[in-house]
Amino acid sequence: MTAHIDPPRKAVNADQDAIETADWLASLGSLHHSAGAERVRYILAALDRHAKELGVLLDSPPFSPYRNSIPLEQQKPYPGDIAIETRLTAIIRWNALAMVVRANKAYGELGGHVASYASAAEIFEVGFNHFFRASSSESEGDLVYFQPHSSPGVYARAYLEGRLSDENLKLYRQELSGPGLSSYPHPWLMPEFWQVPSASMGLGPISAIYQARFMKYLQHRGLVQTAGRHVWGVFGDGEMDEPESIAGLALAARENLDNLTFVVNCNLQRLDGPVRGNGQVIQELESLFQGAGWNVIKVLWGSDWDDIFARDIKHALLRKFADTVDGKYQTLGAKDGAYNLANFFSEDPEVRALVAHMSDADIDGLKRGGHDFKKLFAAFAAAKDIKGRPTVILAKTKKGYGMGGAGESRMTSHQAKKLDVDALYAFRDRFALPLSNKQVEDLEFFRPAEDSAEIQYLRARRAALGGYMPARRRASAALPVPPLQTYAEFALRGDGKETSTTMAIVRLFTNLLKDKTLGPRIVPIVADEARTFGMANLFRQVGIYSPAGQLYEPEDAGSMLYYKEAIDGQLLEEGITEAGAISSWTAAATSYSIHNFPLLPFYIYYSMFGFQRVGDLIWAAADQRARGFLIGATAGRTTLGGEGLQHQDGSSHLMAATVPNCRAYDPAFSYEVAVIVDHGMRSMLEQGNDEFYYLTAMNENYAQPSMPDDARDGIIKGLYRVLPSADGAAKIRLVGSGAILPEALAAAAMLQSEWKVACEVWSATSFSELAREARDVERTNRLSPLSTPVESHVVQCLGGKVPIVAASDYVRAYPQLIGSYIEAPYTVLGTDGFGRSDTRAALRSFFEVDRKQIVVAALSALAKLGQVAREQVAEAIASYELPTGVASPWSR
Repeated sequence: MTAHIDPPRKAVNADQDAIETADWLASLGSLHHSAGAERVRYILAALDRHAKELGVLLDSPPFSPYRNSIPLEQQKPYPGDIAIETRLTAIIRWNALAMVVRANKAYGELGGHVASYASAAEIFEVGFNHFFRASSSESEGDLVYFQPHSSPGVYARAYLEGRLSDENLKLYRQELSGPGLSSYPHPWLMPEFWQVPSASMGLGPISAIYQARFMKYLQHRGLVQTAGRHVWGVFGDGEMDEPESIAGLALAARENLDNLTFVVNCNLQRLDGPVRGNGQVIQELESLFQGAGWNVIKVLWGSDWDDIFARDIKHALLRKFADTVDGKYQTLGAKDGAYNLANFFSEDPEVRALVAHMSDADIDGLKRGGHDFKKLFAAFAAAKDIKGRPTVILAKTKKGYGMGGAGESRMTSHQAKKLDVDALYAFRDRFALPLSNKQVEDLEFFRPAEDSAEIQYLRARRAALGGYMPARRRASAALPVPPLQTYAEFALRGDGKETSTTMAIVRLFTNLLKDKTLGPRIVPIVADEARTFGMANLFRQVGIYSPAGQLYEPEDAGSMLYYKEAIDGQLLEEGITEAGAISSWTAAATSYSIHNFPLLPFYIYYSMFGFQRVGDLIWAAADQRARGFLIGATAGRTTLGGEGLQHQDGSSHLMAATVPNCRAYDPAFSYEVAVIVDHGMRSMLEQGNDEFYYLTAMNENYAQPSMPDDARDGIIKGLYRVLPSADGAAKIRLVGSGAILPEALAAAAMLQSEWKVACEVWSATSFSELAREARDVERTNRLSPLSTPVESHVVQCLGGKVPIVAASDYVRAYPQLIGSYIEAPYTVLGTDGFGRSDTRAALRSFFEVDRKQIVVAALSALAKLGQVAREQVAEAIASYELPTGVASPWSR
């Protein structure tokens, strides 16, 4: 648990014996001089332990003094041309600002952000000029998770590089008006530019951690050479409040991810005000990361402070820093040198003496460390040199740096999107931009001549680092899929054997693991409970990935399916973290682009803990054009009998239907599962389609039939007939999906034998796929009034006026996705409401989706048409003892 950081306090215990204190300090200095820093650290650690044992010191501060972590004497020399880089940064700052202000001035409230990039510009430029390696024909490069609100700066740099045009920048946030630019990093919208999405704050940090871990996985399995590649993440200090931002910190340290560096842009402000107005967020973050096992590098003060620190032999300035809360730092940042001199330095005589030689202008020119190229470079270089653990750089900046009174360190900085002419003039003058008044007023973009020193320098630096970035690879070599019969014969020929569809899908990818080509590319993923899903055989077959191997003898070492961890293990068992597991899945599902190495991930989990719990991460994976399988292995509201309200899923298919490139299926039979998996693999791996598949499966055993000869196309399209009517003239059509299809088949038999009603039964493997295709057909017909109308698959199957009863283990809104495309009377049964703990039979009765309710719904539909007497409906209700005087299940 992270230690609590109390707000800085003014009160300091008085020194009761200054001579004795001086003696201790002198002894420490002598030890450092004679034995070195390592010996001093050892002695201090020993003293700290002993003081705690004596009960004198309950705890030591979990953070270091409020100063730079890297002393001046250990700072690596800067390898670049600071003058040119300063000019480049100023130009990019202007173009980023002009892009946002121009869009909002001309088109109203298009949004966009100026202040975030203004605070992070030097961070990005140090990275772009010296560290961020691009992918090239010779080798794959680094991966950078860009702070989303700083995307205008990334566009502005790409403009200088010649990768974006004036027209692109003029159409910022206007993607429907021409070659516009997306608001944030969105690979779906800019598939050759952005590599990873990070717009939803908090998802970037956890994704970066699991991507860095996945690079180690690929390396240890001998699949891809990732040594030397680095994952960088630039995030905001306010963003670290998101639970996902810190969810993977312990994993990163535990697995020694020295290929990972976070740069937290600590401008001390979130969207409405200070991140920690009454505290110090940098010290809090240091405690958090250090406690998790990360290497922490603080970059707080620029080079102009070095001389002041050198003369602060009594650490008066450090004491003053420790006593100053972030709310005051924000105010100081918004004010000029005279205000800072009066309201900070002059509050302590010792601190005032340290700057006695400095003018108001000198004070005003003191930079925070995140705006100093030298300090940032030293931190980046140190981060790359660290071995055995990840690093976080805490870089202190000013939000809206350079915006003056229009936004620098102001409460309203985040909302600043329009600047008046005087503010624009001031911005130009502050950064010495070669722009005339008219160019400033017209918000013209500025690009130096191709042969200018700035452009030549920029191109040379990127050439040295492998090329331009961000950039995304759209495709990779196709990966062949073995013939369906070679791995799924057991499912295609069920012959009435009882099994569950969960077992079928596990058996499918277990068989696929044996394929010499595809097998090594499969990445099985489970958060926990692999044994619940019947995956224990994978422990022995492919091993559980662990970078440390297995340092112990497992308790079940004598069993056939013992718990086997291995450095080259293939199964990712993530522990109880659905967010972490889906992040690993995304890393694997985008490997075709990031690593030029297609993989096939299967992430299997309790279906309730997918779209409902980590839906935002799934949405980000969709944006990133992920390719793989998500398996909700406890499908529906009634198949997970005893678990109850929080575990029973009745809504995931409805949410999956909203994700444009997610193809979601609720199969009932093993052969349906096999056909869908085979189709999905060929679509993603052989054809390179940017889509992913969601399959729900269940742990309920029932008889599995063999596949009919003509079923394949219907399975993929979402609907096919599994039972024709006995006399070929059905009075009613029953449509069942997933767990409820067996109930529909049983209901058909009851209708025929007990009520003499001929019916046919259809399996709806995907209401969402049916609805999508029907929408497209409807649109085509609407916009082509003179052409012959096209029929959708659902109309081809369920056309005419024969009444239909559809029953699903999901909420009624799911089968109702196709309701508007059907001419016949359409009755829907579903599992709306909260789940319960009971048997499957009791649950289906409660939610009114069992065979008896299906029969009554069918008779009721026929009664409305006058095809059966209403008395027969009442007779059926009485015969089946259905409750009539109780509230609906969704209201209980």
